[in-house]
Amino acid sequence: MALAKLSSLEEPSIIEPVCAVFRRTLKGAGLKYTLERAQILDAVMRYSGLFHADELIQSLKGEGFRVSKATVYRTLKLMQEAGIIQRSLFDDDDAGRYHVVFGTSACDLLVRTDSGETQTIEIPELRALCEKICKDRGLQLQGHRLQVFAK
Repeated sequence: MALAKLSSLEEPSIIEPVCAVFRRTLKGAGLKYTLERAQILDAVMRYSGLFHADELIQSLKGEGFRVSKATVYRTLKLMQEAGIIQRSLFDDDDAGRYHVVFGTSACDLLVRTDSGETQTIEIPELRALCEKICKDRGLQLQGHRLQVFAK
């Protein structure tokens, strides 16, 4: 993964809709869209498949960016809240791994534990079941998540 080095005045080339969604989330939380957050977002959007936060930190530092571990973890949490990334937990991994879900209609995943490859899967019957469960309880479905682990 190659990241372009930035001067202090440049912003990374980020897909506009993702950037707009992230900016709205930050604004809603009373936070600013900083250069560090822009660099993290840009780096995350370059990943295809699963990644660890520590891999992201090493990649950013390897490209000469100055970013703290705390900033990366806080930014990843904000990106989750914005619906840009999703966290996947593995039995052998307390920290979890992340993957980009922005732009995909399905948030359900098939995760290959041997390769780390992820595929989004759509199960209309599952969504219908979730909607029925919520409706029966007088609620409105806000979302669901299914992760299938296989090798």
